[in-house]
Amino acid sequence: MLAGRRKKLSIRYFAILREERGLAAETVESGAETAADLYEELVERHGLSLDRRRLGVAVNNAMTDWQEVLRDGDLVVFIPPVAGG
Repeated sequence: MLAGRRKKLSIRYFAILREERGLAAETVESGAETAADLYEELVERHGLSLDRRRLGVAVNNAMTDWQEVLRDGDLVVFIPPVAGG
């Protein structure tokens, strides 16, 4: 992960990620440049178990790819796979 200028990011967690984190949302300060960098930082910090290749990611309410460059104040949502029934 390339550590850039620190920024405040709002994060929302759903399903298993919410259970593992114990929170539905939080605000963090991070030097992560991309959504991928941020997720890897959170895996290390909180022990999240899902490989990011199994997740979707949205930034500011728009689905995007993992190389999306993050800016101060962004809202990042990690979307785990869903099971239907």
